[in-house]
This record gives sequence, C-alpha cells and structure tokens, in this order.
Amino acid sequence: MEELFNFLLQFGQLNQQQMELIRDHVFEKTIKKEDYFSQAGRVPREIGFMRSGIMRVCYFNNKGEEITKYFMEERNMIVDIFNFEAKTASTEYVQAVTDCEMIIFTYDVLQMLSATIVDWDRILGKIRERALLSKVNRISPMVSEDATTRYTMFMEKYPGMVNRIPLSYLASYLGITQSSLSRIRKQLSGSNSRAGYP
Repeated sequence: MEELFNFLLQFGQLNQQQMELIRDHVFEKTIKKEDYFSQAGRVPREIGFMRSGIMRVCYFNNKGEEITKYFMEERNMIVDIFNFEAKTASTEYVQAVTDCEMIIFTYDVLQMLSATIVDWDRILGKIRERALLSKVNRISPMVSEDATTRYTMFMEKYPGMVNRIPLSYLASYLGITQSSLSRIRKQLSGSNSRAGYP
C-alpha cells in the first residue's frame, strides 16, 4: 500500500486519517497474464494502481487486426478515464501482459473520497493530466520512422520493458510484423557484439 501513497503524495497532501480512509476502502487484486482489466463494449467500473506488472491498451482495427496502442508499467494508474467518468462503454481493451498486482478503486469509493477528502478532486485532476500526457507520449511511434528506429527508440525509452513483453505485442505496437522485429533484434545484437558490447 505504501507504493500507492507515495504515488498519491506526488500530487497533493494527505494526512494520516485520510490515508487510513483510503486504505480501508480500496482492495488488492491480481490480474493474471493475458486476462483483461477492462474490455471494449463494457463500461469500466474500476481504476487500478499497478503495484507490479505490465499492461497494454489495445483495440481491433476495421480489418479485425489487434493493434497495441501503448504499454503501462508499475507505479501508474490505469483506467479509461473518459468512459469511466461518463459511464459509457469503452472502445479499447486493457490486458495484462504479465501477472499484475493492482490496488483497486471502485466508482463508488472514488465518489465517497471526493465527498470526504477536501483535496481529493485536485489530486485526481493532476493524476488525470499526467495520465493524458503520458498516454500521448506512449502511443505508438510515428510511422514515418523506419522500423529499426522505432524499436531502438522504444528500447531507449522503456529499457525495463523490452524483455518482459511478448514479441507479438511489441511488433503490433511498433506497426511491424513479428518476423521483421525478430530480424531487427538479430541485426542489432549482431552489431552490438561486433562493437564490443556483451
């Protein structure tokens, strides 16, 4: 639970009593690898703080192909905020890439916290702002970049994620085939070893 409070305190002040109130009303949940946290066609009912693991946001295009929009790792809030607040059906899926440990806020709990904790709406507003900015930065890189550049940019930006994500998901995110991604990885590891890297 400490990870959650460390996260929340980046956005505003909470006293001991308020933290206890939050602690008493949230619950922990494990989402197994490949299970869904939320699904397209359903109204999202929960906001999750990720204690550990990686999730991906994906959708199906008009050809029926599954497209990965972005990945989220631990110490982030995950929710389809627009549909959550409007109580409308989501158009995207949120799926666990690895086993994920979550701390869950339900809609009713958030309403109660909003009515009880003076600063709560401001804290949530700041989290929402950061999440939107983060979402824009995480969305699949520009197709104008070549595939190798897209992959190296991803490795530089998210070094801790590369070896935890299945190749099929990463290829979908980068907008290339899995075989192209395998070829790029081989080429890069070959050039690294020639350059004297381990």
